[in-house]
Amino acid sequence: MNSAKTTIVSRLQPMKLNPFPTRSLATAAALTLGFAAFSSLADVKMPAIFSDHMVLQAKAQLPVWGWADPGEKVTVTVGNRRASTVAGADGKWSVKLGSLKTGETLSMTVSGKNTVTIHDVLVGEVWLGSGQSNMEFSVRSANNAEAEAKAAHFPAIRMFTVKKNPSPQPLSDCEGSWAVCTPENVPSFSAALYFFGRELHQQLGVPVGLIHSSWGGTPVESWASLDAQKDQPEMKPLMDSWTTKLAVPFDTAKARAEHDQKMAQWKVAADQAKADGKQGPRQPQMASDPGLNPWRPANLYNGMIAPVVPYAIQGAIWYQGESNAGSLESGALYHLQLATMIKDWRKRWGTTLAFGIVQLPEFHSPVAEPVQHTGWVLVRESMLKTLSLPRTGMAVALGLGEANDIHPKNKQDVGRRLASWALDDVYDVEGFAEGGPIVTKHKIRKDEITLTFKNTDGGLGMKGKTLKGFAIAGADKKWVRAEARLDGKNVVVSSPEVPHPVAVRYAWADNPEFSLFNGMGLPASPFRTDDWK
Repeated sequence: MNSAKTTIVSRLQPMKLNPFPTRSLATAAALTLGFAAFSSLADVKMPAIFSDHMVLQAKAQLPVWGWADPGEKVTVTVGNRRASTVAGADGKWSVKLGSLKTGETLSMTVSGKNTVTIHDVLVGEVWLGSGQSNMEFSVRSANNAEAEAKAAHFPAIRMFTVKKNPSPQPLSDCEGSWAVCTPENVPSFSAALYFFGRELHQQLGVPVGLIHSSWGGTPVESWASLDAQKDQPEMKPLMDSWTTKLAVPFDTAKARAEHDQKMAQWKVAADQAKADGKQGPRQPQMASDPGLNPWRPANLYNGMIAPVVPYAIQGAIWYQGESNAGSLESGALYHLQLATMIKDWRKRWGTTLAFGIVQLPEFHSPVAEPVQHTGWVLVRESMLKTLSLPRTGMAVALGLGEANDIHPKNKQDVGRRLASWALDDVYDVEGFAEGGPIVTKHKIRKDEITLTFKNTDGGLGMKGKTLKGFAIAGADKKWVRAEARLDGKNVVVSSPEVPHPVAVRYAWADNPEFSLFNGMGLPASPFRTDDWK
């Protein structure tokens, strides 16, 4: 952190109470400490997101905020933009600066009783990247990691990584700092976010700021605010389950004692296994306070998204869904949850943020059946449905997955496919496609079903000699593999086994056959024309 920063705990103030009961005495003590520390502040203070090497969003009103003495006048200056305000009774202040054009390196000064100077400030495009482990997945673990690091001389790309921090209440600050893209720094960058940002930087020729906030294994409900989720009838069973977990006070001393006992038993078993030349048992983990669980609804929004709201950004990219694909029920619910989160973030930022989704790639071993019924498949469909929201896009990740690894290493093409959407849809750059083909309608004619697609940039095409991945069914709902042929922007599907077809599905399996692409080389999204449960 730069000299403008102080101890982070002094600025972790809850913004409002959470209706879930919180029984952790440690949490209450930490929050009390936060208030006590804040009450002693005298100098102007800034949240961590405002620090050396930051990137400000071009051509946008720029919110800037912080803390000072109640009633203290604060003036913020960046380039030729200046705004003043007075800190409120709670010590908080905020201003909005007029928009800045992409250009020279600037500094930001924030003046009150003291002056804070933030150095090496660029103006360009700012994006947030969030999700679970495939967003957290670092460049050092991606394909060609060594070569990627050696080539990472992009000083106009910067990444701010939010430190992991679940919280039962929304926080006003986080821990983190801006890192300039260098061969030394880039190995720890989020790979999907970096490759997305690098493509934008190279195509647009502007600085790119990337805010990385993710946590492996976490579900979508951790990332939306509680207010957005708690009153939805479909979410009631999930909310009730957490209310039950939180109703029992968490006893840290008891948890530690039980863990010590289990560790003693584990050590005996592990030593015996070693002596016998066998694999030992897994080391036990100590139980944790459910109130601070990163899987608890809203805990990661509170601790890892709220602290950077409303920092001006162009949009967000999202790589998540694996943790919500465990059942048919959770896969179907994911559409509501993801749409809720997108709307929630847009409300918090006060603008219709562009939002790009990575549709889940292939995973698990292929199956012999023409279609498969799994939560993984329904999460994919839920993502496709989310494109009904304005300013959303989707990178179809078929071809980038690995059957035996939920963390595929080809994050370069994930970034490129996301960037193709952004360059086409957000920045209106020629030569890029919004995404792969998406079915828009179907027409049944005798023994054939004709499918019409959008996003056919350069025309529909296929990889291989025949179209694969299509299945067809009649009113009996029995699926068989279909014959398919290209017909301009259409695909015609049939099967001699189904003389009276009713529905078609495409790439409808965890690890499906797929063959349909557009002229830009992007794969078609899996889809179905039926609504059968």
